[in-house]
Amino acid sequence: MAAPSPVTERERKYEIAAGSGVPRLIGVGGVETQDDPVEHVLDASYYDTETFRLARGGITLRRRVGGPDAGWHLKLPVSADERQELQLPLGGDPHKVPGRLRRLVRAYTLGEKLVPIAHLRTDRFAHRLADARGRTVATLTDDHVTGEAGGATARLDEWRELELELDPATEPGRLEEFDRALAAAGVSAAPWPSKLRRLIADRVPATPRGGKKPSAGEVVLASLREDHGRLRRADVGVRLDADDSVHQLRVAIRKLRSTLRTFGAVIDKKQTAPIVAELQWLGRRLSPVRDTEVTEERLHEQLDAVPPELVFGPLRPFLTRYFAREAEEGRTRAMAALTGERYLRLLRALDALLEEPPLTARARKPAKAGLRKPVRKAAGKLRRAEAAARGLEGDELGKALHDVRKKAKRARYAADTVKPVYGRKLRTWRKNVKAVQTTLGEHQDTVAAREVLHHLAIAGHGEGQNTFTFGMLHARDAGRAEQLRETFASEWRRLRKGDRPGWLR
Repeated sequence: MAAPSPVTERERKYEIAAGSGVPRLIGVGGVETQDDPVEHVLDASYYDTETFRLARGGITLRRRVGGPDAGWHLKLPVSADERQELQLPLGGDPHKVPGRLRRLVRAYTLGEKLVPIAHLRTDRFAHRLADARGRTVATLTDDHVTGEAGGATARLDEWRELELELDPATEPGRLEEFDRALAAAGVSAAPWPSKLRRLIADRVPATPRGGKKPSAGEVVLASLREDHGRLRRADVGVRLDADDSVHQLRVAIRKLRSTLRTFGAVIDKKQTAPIVAELQWLGRRLSPVRDTEVTEERLHEQLDAVPPELVFGPLRPFLTRYFAREAEEGRTRAMAALTGERYLRLLRALDALLEEPPLTARARKPAKAGLRKPVRKAAGKLRRAEAAARGLEGDELGKALHDVRKKAKRARYAADTVKPVYGRKLRTWRKNVKAVQTTLGEHQDTVAAREVLHHLAIAGHGEGQNTFTFGMLHARDAGRAEQLRETFASEWRRLRKGDRPGWLR
């Protein structure tokens, strides 16, 4: 079966009373003509696990017959108004979800079986909205819906709604113009993100929300849920081989691990230690593919800045071959991890952790009282790491500064976690910590790049390449590393003297 075809969908839904006319939108958002309606009868079966894991993650999976885009549709949330839709054509067993789609949502289903959960029949009247040149700006649809949900008790419902979907080429900001025009016409925004969610709303557990004065545990759990969601979205991106998806997955892994370690006095660190260890394993499995991406991009940028007369021989084809091999090996290793049982057990453990978190007595304290100490400890570890790097040279200094960078990252993540209660007070301190982390991250890139350049010189020499340029770039990176250490020293002074709450000094 062909690979899923991605489509970006930007739309909003509105409630409209029975018997009301469809609003005219000529003159709004560049619309010059509003076509007469074209009728389509859409028949869709929706799939999810019996515990509605996809719906809880904001995902819709359906098989639809009728209309111009009949087929299997997987809708993934991007923002409030935007979703990415992956499509596969009709074919095969109509009652079995295609394997390509099942694998894409594995981080959400956790291996549970996908079954039919609802059926919707929509009598759709679509109005094309076009500009003066006849180009489609958006489509306004008047949907008359009949829905049926199964389960222990069946549910039937009928309603009418409007849907305004922008053409992919239309500026996203025009949604606001259409929104205001529809509101002025007496149409109200729908409270549901999709037809399916309206039908099954009472069957999908709501995400817990903290009160105006949350406890320490509620704040930490909110942070973990956010990063858990980031991990699952990035998982789908990696399976689709989307740009930057491996990086986003590694960020989510690091943030989850950091939060569990930093706030181990709030969520029992002894009980979460196995999860922390497995997150570390997963991060290491993903490192090669991400390191290859970073090094290749950086090296090509450096070569672009080298005068042509100093680039000897066919270096670019040589680099293309070298990094293609490295990228393929790294991706193979990453996908082996993401398709294995060990990763699935980790996902289940994370899900169970968030369902029944092992909260400690400190978790019941008010957030401001219960979260100061963990942040203070993270800041103290950062200070001690910087002190340990003083006076070192060579490889020892490089390793020590890498440790400072990791401690800075952990301190910044701690500040991110407590932002709901200490955001303004920690703003300057967090900014200064991030500056240190960024500089030392670039410093670490020069360390890694020099190792790769040394390897490239050896490999290139074996293939008869002139490796002068690699040696020159190696020397430049050594000089750049020295500059970055000077920048770090300046930024560290700013961090040490900068504004922060008294309890963090």
